[in-house]
Amino acid sequence: MQFPSALYEAANQSHPLIFATVSGAHLYGFPSPDSDFDLRGCHVLPVSDLIGLESPAETMEISKIQDGIELDLVTHDAKKFFLMMLQKNGYVLEQLYSPLIVVTSKEHEELKEIGKRCITKNHSYHYLGFSLTQWRLFSKQEKPRVKPLLYVYRVLLTGIHLMQTGTVEANLVILNEKFKLPHIPELIQQKLSGTEKQQVKEADMDFHEREYTRLRNLLEEECSRSNLPDQPSARRELDDVLRRVRLAGPSESEER
Repeated sequence: MQFPSALYEAANQSHPLIFATVSGAHLYGFPSPDSDFDLRGCHVLPVSDLIGLESPAETMEISKIQDGIELDLVTHDAKKFFLMMLQKNGYVLEQLYSPLIVVTSKEHEELKEIGKRCITKNHSYHYLGFSLTQWRLFSKQEKPRVKPLLYVYRVLLTGIHLMQTGTVEANLVILNEKFKLPHIPELIQQKLSGTEKQQVKEADMDFHEREYTRLRNLLEEECSRSNLPDQPSARRELDDVLRRVRLAGPSESEER
Protein backbone atom coordinates (compact mmCIF):
# COMPACT_ATOMS: atom_id res chain seq x y z
CA MET A 1 0.00 0.00 0.00
CA GLN A 2 1.32 3.45 -0.91
CA PHE A 3 1.19 6.02 1.88
CA PRO A 4 1.77 9.78 1.81
CA SER A 5 5.48 10.55 1.49
CA ALA A 6 5.39 12.29 4.87
CA LEU A 7 4.99 8.90 6.58
CA TYR A 8 8.15 7.52 5.00
CA GLU A 9 10.06 10.66 5.92
CA ALA A 10 8.87 10.46 9.53
CA ALA A 11 9.93 6.82 9.74
CA ASN A 12 13.43 7.72 8.54
CA GLN A 13 14.76 8.35 12.05
CA SER A 14 18.21 8.17 13.61
CA HIS A 15 18.05 4.53 14.74
CA PRO A 16 17.51 1.59 12.35
CA LEU A 17 13.98 0.26 12.31
CA ILE A 18 12.89 -3.35 12.45
CA PHE A 19 9.46 -2.19 11.34
CA ALA A 20 7.04 0.71 11.31
CA THR A 21 3.33 0.20 10.72
CA VAL A 22 0.17 2.28 10.77
CA SER A 23 -2.09 1.84 13.78
CA GLY A 24 -5.11 3.77 15.07
CA ALA A 25 -8.24 4.51 13.08
CA HIS A 26 -6.66 3.60 9.74
CA LEU A 27 -5.85 0.12 11.04
CA TYR A 28 -9.25 -0.22 12.70
CA GLY A 29 -11.07 0.45 9.44
CA PHE A 30 -12.80 3.73 10.25
CA PRO A 31 -10.54 6.76 9.63
CA SER A 32 -12.28 10.12 9.38
CA PRO A 33 -11.26 12.50 6.60
CA ASP A 34 -9.11 14.42 9.12
CA SER A 35 -7.73 11.42 11.05
CA ASP A 36 -4.05 11.65 11.89
CA PHE A 37 -1.63 8.85 11.04
CA ASP A 38 -0.44 6.80 14.01
CA LEU A 39 2.92 5.23 13.16
CA ARG A 40 4.16 2.57 15.56
CA GLY A 41 7.27 0.45 15.44
CA CYS A 42 10.45 -1.04 16.83
CA HIS A 43 13.97 0.35 16.50
CA VAL A 44 17.40 -0.85 17.62
CA LEU A 45 19.64 1.20 19.90
CA PRO A 46 23.35 0.74 19.18
CA VAL A 47 25.59 -0.92 21.78
CA SER A 48 27.55 2.32 22.13
CA ASP A 49 24.43 4.01 23.53
CA LEU A 50 23.91 1.26 26.09
CA ILE A 51 27.35 0.89 27.71
CA GLY A 52 27.72 4.38 29.14
CA LEU A 53 26.70 5.67 32.57
CA GLU A 54 23.46 7.18 31.31
CA SER A 55 20.58 5.00 30.19
CA PRO A 56 19.25 6.11 26.80
CA ALA A 57 15.58 6.71 26.15
CA GLU A 58 13.98 3.46 25.01
CA THR A 59 11.01 5.16 23.37
CA MET A 60 11.15 7.74 20.62
CA GLU A 61 8.13 9.98 20.00
CA ILE A 62 7.60 12.46 17.21
CA SER A 63 4.41 14.45 16.68
CA LYS A 64 4.20 16.94 13.84
CA ILE A 65 2.22 18.20 10.91
CA GLN A 66 3.97 17.69 7.59
CA ASP A 67 2.56 18.37 4.14
CA GLY A 68 -0.79 18.97 5.81
CA ILE A 69 -0.77 15.52 7.43
CA GLU A 70 -0.81 15.11 11.20
CA LEU A 71 1.70 12.42 12.21
CA ASP A 72 2.28 10.66 15.50
CA LEU A 73 5.32 8.35 15.53
CA VAL A 74 6.13 6.14 18.54
CA THR A 75 8.81 3.45 18.37
CA HIS A 76 10.36 1.36 21.14
CA ASP A 77 13.82 -0.11 21.37
CA ALA A 78 13.91 -3.81 20.56
CA LYS A 79 14.44 -4.91 24.16
CA LYS A 80 11.46 -2.94 25.43
CA PHE A 81 9.27 -4.06 22.53
CA PHE A 82 10.23 -7.73 22.94
CA LEU A 83 9.49 -7.63 26.67
CA MET A 84 6.06 -6.16 25.91
CA MET A 85 5.47 -9.00 23.46
CA LEU A 86 5.90 -11.38 26.41
CA GLN A 87 3.22 -9.57 28.40
CA LYS A 88 -0.55 -9.52 27.89
CA ASN A 89 -0.19 -6.46 25.68
CA GLY A 90 -2.57 -6.44 22.75
CA TYR A 91 -1.29 -3.08 21.50
CA VAL A 92 2.13 -4.38 20.49
CA LEU A 93 0.63 -7.43 18.78
CA GLU A 94 -1.68 -5.20 16.73
CA GLN A 95 1.31 -3.06 15.74
CA LEU A 96 3.41 -6.09 14.87
CA TYR A 97 0.70 -7.69 12.72
CA SER A 98 -0.69 -4.51 11.17
CA PRO A 99 -1.02 -5.06 7.40
CA LEU A 100 -0.41 -1.31 6.88
CA ILE A 101 3.37 -1.60 6.64
CA VAL A 102 5.50 1.49 6.07
CA VAL A 103 8.92 -0.03 6.83
CA THR A 104 9.78 -3.71 7.21
CA SER A 105 12.78 -6.06 7.42
CA LYS A 106 13.61 -9.75 7.63
CA GLU A 107 13.46 -9.50 11.42
CA HIS A 108 9.94 -8.10 11.15
CA GLU A 109 8.83 -11.28 9.39
CA GLU A 110 10.74 -13.34 11.96
CA LEU A 111 9.02 -11.53 14.82
CA LYS A 112 5.59 -12.14 13.32
CA GLU A 113 6.30 -15.86 13.40
CA ILE A 114 7.71 -15.74 16.94
CA GLY A 115 4.77 -13.60 18.03
CA LYS A 116 2.39 -16.52 17.54
CA ARG A 117 4.03 -18.11 20.59
CA CYS A 118 3.47 -14.95 22.63
CA ILE A 119 -0.33 -15.03 22.35
CA THR A 120 -2.00 -16.38 25.49
CA LYS A 121 -5.36 -16.52 27.19
CA ASN A 122 -4.21 -13.61 29.34
CA HIS A 123 -4.52 -11.25 26.40
CA SER A 124 -8.25 -11.36 27.08
CA TYR A 125 -7.61 -9.18 30.15
CA HIS A 126 -6.08 -6.49 27.95
CA TYR A 127 -9.21 -6.33 25.83
CA LEU A 128 -11.57 -6.55 28.79
CA GLY A 129 -9.76 -3.69 30.50
CA PHE A 130 -9.57 -1.55 27.38
CA SER A 131 -13.23 -2.09 26.56
CA LEU A 132 -14.20 -1.03 30.09
CA THR A 133 -12.18 2.18 29.73
CA GLN A 134 -13.78 2.97 26.39
CA TRP A 135 -17.28 2.17 27.64
CA ARG A 136 -16.86 4.52 30.60
CA LEU A 137 -15.57 7.22 28.24
CA PHE A 138 -18.57 6.71 26.01
CA SER A 139 -21.31 6.38 28.62
CA LYS A 140 -20.16 9.25 30.86
CA GLN A 141 -20.15 11.83 28.10
CA GLU A 142 -22.85 14.45 28.35
CA LYS A 143 -23.50 13.80 24.68
CA PRO A 144 -22.30 10.22 23.96
CA ARG A 145 -20.50 10.14 20.59
CA VAL A 146 -19.97 7.52 17.92
CA LYS A 147 -16.14 7.38 18.03
CA PRO A 148 -15.66 5.85 21.51
CA LEU A 149 -18.57 3.50 20.88
CA LEU A 150 -16.82 2.16 17.78
CA TYR A 151 -13.70 1.59 19.87
CA VAL A 152 -15.76 -0.42 22.36
CA TYR A 153 -16.96 -2.76 19.63
CA ARG A 154 -13.58 -2.94 17.90
CA VAL A 155 -11.76 -3.89 21.09
CA LEU A 156 -14.25 -6.55 22.18
CA LEU A 157 -14.48 -8.20 18.76
CA THR A 158 -10.68 -8.21 18.41
CA GLY A 159 -10.40 -9.93 21.79
CA ILE A 160 -13.10 -12.51 21.04
CA HIS A 161 -11.56 -13.29 17.66
CA LEU A 162 -8.12 -13.67 19.27
CA MET A 163 -9.43 -16.14 21.85
CA GLN A 164 -11.26 -18.12 19.16
CA THR A 165 -8.53 -18.26 16.53
CA GLY A 166 -5.22 -17.20 18.07
CA THR A 167 -4.82 -14.57 15.34
CA VAL A 168 -4.78 -10.78 15.62
CA GLU A 169 -7.39 -8.84 13.62
CA ALA A 170 -7.90 -5.18 14.50
CA ASN A 171 -10.01 -4.05 11.54
CA LEU A 172 -13.63 -3.71 12.59
CA VAL A 173 -14.92 -3.98 9.01
CA ILE A 174 -13.20 -7.35 8.57
CA LEU A 175 -14.21 -8.51 12.04
CA ASN A 176 -17.87 -7.74 11.36
CA GLU A 177 -17.80 -9.92 8.25
CA LYS A 178 -17.57 -12.71 10.82
CA PHE A 179 -19.71 -11.38 13.67
CA LYS A 180 -22.35 -9.69 11.46
CA LEU A 181 -23.57 -7.12 13.97
CA PRO A 182 -26.19 -5.21 11.94
CA HIS A 183 -25.63 -1.85 13.66
CA ILE A 184 -21.88 -1.68 13.00
CA PRO A 185 -21.95 -0.53 9.32
CA GLU A 186 -24.03 2.56 10.14
CA LEU A 187 -21.70 3.53 13.00
CA ILE A 188 -18.67 3.11 10.74
CA GLN A 189 -20.29 5.17 8.00
CA GLN A 190 -20.86 8.02 10.45
CA LYS A 191 -17.18 7.91 11.42
CA LEU A 192 -15.99 7.73 7.80
CA SER A 193 -18.15 10.70 6.83
CA GLY A 194 -16.66 12.82 9.59
CA THR A 195 -19.81 12.90 11.71
CA GLU A 196 -18.43 10.79 14.55
CA LYS A 197 -19.22 13.62 16.99
CA GLN A 198 -22.87 13.05 16.26
CA GLN A 199 -24.68 12.16 19.44
CA VAL A 200 -25.92 8.60 19.90
CA LYS A 201 -29.67 8.64 20.32
CA GLU A 202 -30.87 8.19 23.88
CA ALA A 203 -33.18 5.41 22.74
CA ASP A 204 -30.13 3.45 21.53
CA MET A 205 -28.15 3.73 24.76
CA ASP A 206 -29.86 0.76 26.43
CA PHE A 207 -29.30 -1.34 23.34
CA HIS A 208 -25.57 -0.57 23.20
CA GLU A 209 -25.20 -1.24 26.91
CA ARG A 210 -26.79 -4.66 26.48
CA GLU A 211 -24.49 -5.36 23.52
CA TYR A 212 -21.46 -4.24 25.51
CA THR A 213 -22.38 -6.57 28.38
CA ARG A 214 -23.14 -9.45 26.02
CA LEU A 215 -19.82 -9.15 24.20
CA ARG A 216 -17.84 -8.80 27.43
CA ASN A 217 -19.46 -11.99 28.70
CA LEU A 218 -18.71 -13.70 25.38
CA LEU A 219 -15.05 -12.64 25.59
CA GLU A 220 -14.79 -14.14 29.08
CA GLU A 221 -16.47 -17.35 27.91
CA GLU A 222 -14.18 -17.64 24.87
CA CYS A 223 -11.17 -17.17 27.12
CA SER A 224 -12.31 -19.97 29.43
CA ARG A 225 -12.66 -22.44 26.56
CA SER A 226 -9.75 -21.21 24.42
CA ASN A 227 -6.95 -23.59 23.47
CA LEU A 228 -4.40 -20.79 23.83
CA PRO A 229 -1.63 -21.36 26.40
CA ASP A 230 -1.52 -19.65 29.77
CA GLN A 231 2.03 -18.38 29.27
CA PRO A 232 4.17 -17.33 26.26
CA SER A 233 6.89 -19.72 25.09
CA ALA A 234 9.03 -17.44 22.94
CA ARG A 235 11.37 -15.81 25.45
CA ARG A 236 14.50 -17.65 24.27
CA GLU A 237 13.75 -16.93 20.61
CA LEU A 238 13.25 -13.24 21.32
CA ASP A 239 16.47 -13.18 23.33
CA ASP A 240 18.33 -14.67 20.36
CA VAL A 241 16.91 -12.05 17.98
CA LEU A 242 17.73 -9.24 20.40
CA ARG A 243 21.37 -10.32 20.76
CA ARG A 244 21.70 -10.60 17.01
CA VAL A 245 20.23 -7.22 16.11
CA ARG A 246 22.02 -5.51 19.00
CA LEU A 247 25.42 -6.72 17.83
CA ALA A 248 24.97 -6.64 14.07
CA GLY A 249 21.97 -4.38 13.57
CA PRO A 250 18.76 -5.43 11.81
CA SER A 251 18.75 -6.47 8.19
CA GLU A 252 18.41 -3.63 5.72
CA SER A 253 14.92 -2.27 6.05
CA GLU A 254 12.70 -1.61 3.08
CA GLU A 255 9.79 0.68 2.48
CA ARG A 256 6.50 -0.71 1.34
